[in-house]
Amino acid sequence: MRFRRSRLLIVGCGDVGLRAAAALPRRVRVLALTSSPERHAELRARGITPLAGNLDQTATLQRLAGLADRVLHLAPPPGEGAGDPRTRALLQALRRRTPPLALVYGSTSGVYGDCGGDWIDETRARRAGTARAQRRVAAEDEVRFLGRSAGVRASILRIPGIYAPDRAGGTPRERLLRGTPVLRPEDDVYTNHIHADDLARACLAALWRGAPQRAYHASDDTELKMGDYFDLAAGLYGLPKPPRISRAVAAQELPAPLLSFMGESRRLANSRLKRELRLGLRYPTAALGLRAP
Repeated sequence: MRFRRSRLLIVGCGDVGLRAAAALPRRVRVLALTSSPERHAELRARGITPLAGNLDQTATLQRLAGLADRVLHLAPPPGEGAGDPRTRALLQALRRRTPPLALVYGSTSGVYGDCGGDWIDETRARRAGTARAQRRVAAEDEVRFLGRSAGVRASILRIPGIYAPDRAGGTPRERLLRGTPVLRPEDDVYTNHIHADDLARACLAALWRGAPQRAYHASDDTELKMGDYFDLAAGLYGLPKPPRISRAVAAQELPAPLLSFMGESRRLANSRLKRELRLGLRYPTAALGLRAP
């Protein structure tokens, strides 16, 4: 990609946002919205200009108007309630002056709900089955409205499970050490994955190459059920494979958040990511990514 002089605003500059910023040349000025004064020194040390603001306090967002020509929005919705007031507040602030040329929103593959293990592309209807995913659907709609009404090249990345050996909680090792069970093969579900470095590169590709009002599956080529993924990781780490249990037993023994992930099965086709964004995955399979240093 040819990165011309521009300003990129990252909203929700956590692990993936920091990886995206690190992959950019110096001629791209990177700014990051943060509600934590403690992060200012860290961001500056990475060459990022911190901006004090809070998505839950709309008055603090006014300075964002006209500040950047590209915006990477990776902040999650609130943990409860209907819709995503954080995204709505951000987009309202951005359109007060000249809106950005491009905006990329990091959504979730959970917007599809359970697909029965089918292969799906980005044309699949969204049927979010959880309140968490429904808030993401609302955020996607807000982003698309901004694109249509303000002429912003708005793109959406639908993101599955993110992992990386150098990411906090970014490998299955801790879960394997706890001995958390997985479903038996006949009850198991397909899951999807993306290495954090590839996701950061997908964010940048969408910012510079994404089509208006376009969604992309930010997923690798891995085709594994959840239990097989943990079996793979156990073999790589030299740890025991997790115990297998029935869905009925899981409903009695496992916490609700984990059960919700075990209730949805889908396989994400990523040809649009490769063809339109021209992204070559560095870690096309979880087997490669989990071995990475």
